[in-house]
Amino acid sequence: MNKFLFFFIIIIFKTGAQTSVLKLADSLYTYGKYSKAIKQYELLENQTQVFHKMAKSYVAVGNYDAALKTYEQNISDASENELAKYEYGKLLLKTKKYKGAENIFKNLIYHDSINPNYHYELGIVLERLKDSSAIVNFKNTFQLDNTHQKTIYKLAKHFIKKGKNTLADTYIDIGLSEYENNKELISLRAQNFFIRRDYAEAIIWFEKLLSLNESSEFIYEKLSLSYAMEMAYEKAIEHMLIALEYDPQNTVNLFKLGTFYLEINDFDNAEKVTKTALKILDRPLNKEYSALGKILIRQKKFKEAINIYNKAVKEHPLDQEANFFLIFTKDQYYKDFDTRIKLYEQYKEKFPKSTFNSMVEYRISELKKEKFLKKD
Repeated sequence: MNKFLFFFIIIIFKTGAQTSVLKLADSLYTYGKYSKAIKQYELLENQTQVFHKMAKSYVAVGNYDAALKTYEQNISDASENELAKYEYGKLLLKTKKYKGAENIFKNLIYHDSINPNYHYELGIVLERLKDSSAIVNFKNTFQLDNTHQKTIYKLAKHFIKKGKNTLADTYIDIGLSEYENNKELISLRAQNFFIRRDYAEAIIWFEKLLSLNESSEFIYEKLSLSYAMEMAYEKAIEHMLIALEYDPQNTVNLFKLGTFYLEINDFDNAEKVTKTALKILDRPLNKEYSALGKILIRQKKFKEAINIYNKAVKEHPLDQEANFFLIFTKDQYYKDFDTRIKLYEQYKEKFPKSTFNSMVEYRISELKKEKFLKKD
């Protein structure tokens, strides 16, 4: 057998083997066996034709770094594979690489300016970057596709925040005319009526959310308040009790529940829930104030820290740590030596067995030395 024929047979054999590997890999990919598909794709000598499937397989199994690397090795600005670029951009967005995602979607829009999804994804990226021009991209998306549900939600939410409730209604109407059970738009509609104090309408739309198996503390709370404003206190109580199942320590809702019981002359329950709220609130906040005080000291905001430590001491007058840091902060803020020395001496008198007294004595000694040297 001559060498040419030998190499020809080898080439045919390798080509056939590579074709079999590709078919197996594609079959595994099709049936969602992504890890096994990746192993087969890696056996291919030329992976440029399958890199998109490899990257999507990595995404499917949660290996985002490998997926990004696969895209980066195979995509260039000149690449014509727009679908791969689109998926790459979405992955950059998912992994919070916003600047990279912004560049990808802007490049896609440059080559195909009438694709609504490119504008929408760029809008999401800019929104994450807190760039106010995001709304322009959402408007562009809507102009290209006025049935785009995600964009309609973004626009409606934007106009509600801006106080343009009627305009928000217009977008919500358009969205619900295409998809009547869009829970996000129904929620916006309910909130929009609640904001405008049209509680009867708000009730209808919050109840619709519940009928679609959508439930949350927010929904039950707002529904309860809406019923209360319509003087349907039994319904208000019913839904507030469910809201409190999400957060039994919510004192605001407990106080509101107490007022609802009062409206129906259920004095026992009104007293019970109100006392529960007061009991939750009736705890010293000195530890919380002290924690904030330390943060302010680190920032050299001594005047603010003094105010905070005064609150901590008021909450718990015998808190040795709060008292110590109060005078320590005053030591940093005040200039008069005698005043600062007196503060430490008063602390020793108030807390003769305090663990901070060694520091107190050291500071008194230092201040006296500084005072003496200052006189000289």
